[in-house]
Amino acid sequence: MDEKLIESIVREVAKNINIIESASNSCNTLGVFDSMKEAIEYASIAQKKFLCSSLSERKRITDSIRNKLRPLIKEMSVMTVEESKMGRVEDKINKNTLAIERCTGVEDLKTGALTGDDGLSLIEFSPFGVIGAITPVTNPTETIICNSINMLSAGNSVVFSPHPSAVKVSNWLVGKINEAIIEAGGERNLVVTISKASVEEVDYLMESPKVNALCITGGMPIVIKGLKSGKKTIGAGAGNPPVIVDETADIEQAAADIVAGASLDNNMPCIAEKEVLAVDSIFDYLIFNMEKNNAFKISKKEDMVKLEKGVINEDGSVNKKFIGKNAKYILDTLGIECPYDPRLIIMETHKEHPFAVKELMMPVLPLIRCKDFDEALDLAVKLEDGCRHTAAMHSKHIDRLTIAPKRLQTTIFVKNAPSYAGIGLGGEGYTSFTLASSTGDGITSTVTFTRKRRCVLKNGLFVR
Repeated sequence: MDEKLIESIVREVAKNINIIESASNSCNTLGVFDSMKEAIEYASIAQKKFLCSSLSERKRITDSIRNKLRPLIKEMSVMTVEESKMGRVEDKINKNTLAIERCTGVEDLKTGALTGDDGLSLIEFSPFGVIGAITPVTNPTETIICNSINMLSAGNSVVFSPHPSAVKVSNWLVGKINEAIIEAGGERNLVVTISKASVEEVDYLMESPKVNALCITGGMPIVIKGLKSGKKTIGAGAGNPPVIVDETADIEQAAADIVAGASLDNNMPCIAEKEVLAVDSIFDYLIFNMEKNNAFKISKKEDMVKLEKGVINEDGSVNKKFIGKNAKYILDTLGIECPYDPRLIIMETHKEHPFAVKELMMPVLPLIRCKDFDEALDLAVKLEDGCRHTAAMHSKHIDRLTIAPKRLQTTIFVKNAPSYAGIGLGGEGYTSFTLASSTGDGITSTVTFTRKRRCVLKNGLFVR
């Protein structure tokens, strides 16, 4: 056969292959599309095929995802810090490991049964269908990992809308998840995203009739926007977690725990301690021990002024320049001398100080002196501001440890441990990086992303 003819045939075949590939995926990375419309379309097709999947098939897929991602934990953690310019690699390694190992799977879908003279009713959990998920810059990979495993275990497909400051690592991760799904024999495009993030694409995601539910991990404005869509919305809003320390606490341990919790990933997790309310009798000793645990205390008035002006903008908003940055970076940038590399910056403030009232999401932690436990608890309720997110307390007083969570009504309440124990890091229980406090769904798990259904059989299958 003529060589030119062969070359022409090869080119035509290659062209057809490219057409086929572009029809199922408009980006080189598996599961990543150039438009939200296209991403939703293919996630919808994939979910229809996935609808009748068995629990064992779902587990095989999610096990494959976990196995695929384990060797990539350090790589994705480094990529996230490099792209977002936020957080600490060593902390993201811990968080990504937690997401892979301790988020729930199909075991969370427990069937209920009601039997009696009228027969049998089964209570089962079925998928919503296609879930639109909006992810934050604070925990981009952790959120995608947890949500993917939870939602696939429930039988859904998911369309992720990544944060603009974490698009590259989000796209890379979705590609790896798709590889794992295909390797396990699953449908392509069960987990999808878009190559570029924009407000318009988010709006399309919320409005699309092919999206059956929304999961929003972010601030209250975007959660409220989701609720207005009319769709089932699982919303994780902001928090301002207070931590109470009374005179009965193990102060040395409390100090170590608070520094560890408040400095995790430079205080970006919404569960991290945001202000300390300590009773007067142990206040100074608590600070002394926090300094021993690598916290830097702002003592000079002029340094406090520099910090206030640097962290809080003239309009009262938080300076985004310092969100998620290392404590040393903040100090050096503002011209505050510190001879070492601290994990956390601490200072004594009053109860109405902006550091206490606002969620800073940086390693800057205010401490407020309270005359007694009652004053500390009242102030904790005020500063938590009804977010119902997270709170912590260090005490050995049983009555106080009982009344505080009742008063605060937070989704997570941690006693005598760093705040991150509440998501399973050093504490019991499964993990999630979507804490749906604002919509009352709590710490999300597989069952969160299902509809509860009842299947009734009249006069049969009961043996009593």
